[in-house]
Amino acid sequence: MSQYPLVSIVTVNYNQSAATCDMLESLYASGYPNLEVLVVDNASPADTPEVIKEKFPQIIFIQSNKNLGFAGGNNLAIRQARGDFIYLLNNDTIVPKNHIFLLVNALSISRGTGVVCPKIKLYDDPEIILFAGFTPLSSITVRNKIIGYAEIDRGQYDERKQSAYAHGAAMMLKREVIEKAGLMNEHYFLYYEEIDWSTRIRKAGYSIDYIPDACILHKESLSTGKNSPLKSYYLNRNRVLYILYNRTGLQKAVSFLYQSGFAIPKNILSCGIRGQFANMKATARAWFEVLSFRFQVSN
Repeated sequence: MSQYPLVSIVTVNYNQSAATCDMLESLYASGYPNLEVLVVDNASPADTPEVIKEKFPQIIFIQSNKNLGFAGGNNLAIRQARGDFIYLLNNDTIVPKNHIFLLVNALSISRGTGVVCPKIKLYDDPEIILFAGFTPLSSITVRNKIIGYAEIDRGQYDERKQSAYAHGAAMMLKREVIEKAGLMNEHYFLYYEEIDWSTRIRKAGYSIDYIPDACILHKESLSTGKNSPLKSYYLNRNRVLYILYNRTGLQKAVSFLYQSGFAIPKNILSCGIRGQFANMKATARAWFEVLSFRFQVSN
């Protein structure tokens, strides 16, 4: 492999051309000399994504004719990427100098490592950690925790270690990993797709490593909002999808019954009590699809 292997940066734009341009500007200023950048516009209905190509003519700009979601949008670009390493990077991030060098080096030195993820910090307050690894999912609730989330960074997570899952906002993979584990499952559309992908990647024999010295800043939740109906729908629906794809036997039955009989009805009730009626309706729709095993994709 050359001193500077080709890195394909894959990012998805949806109604956020200004944020995407900010990310690209920081990316090209980061100093890595061998980049291929692929930007997918996911059929933005309220944006002028052409400005991205006008400002950065060197990118490969892919215009989707419909919203393919996070998984589908990334897959569209991954299929065209030529890099030795492929870096899925949210368009609402800012890339510091030398960031790509650090991730490439971390991924290169360990044969068994298939994916590396940087420490992620809050753009508006860079002292606040958003990600320093994931804990495993609970066998029943299908929930987990983000290590370090909302903590002040005092160096407490400055050791490289394995993470149970990769973070979809910033994950660099070896090409061979995608060849063995496949692309992301587009049935998820939004949320849990990177957890499902990480599960398959680990089953293929690769580790997922958290790299603390490679840090990135994230403008969190620009696309969907912290409590949007879209988020409520897909989180409730996709926990069950993950169970159906990745659990077996008694564990599958128990976790499915927990979600369909307790967790999702509780979430519907909670939304109603808080007066979040759009979220309540979205969660109820997810519940209906779970009970009927009729999972739809909603743009």
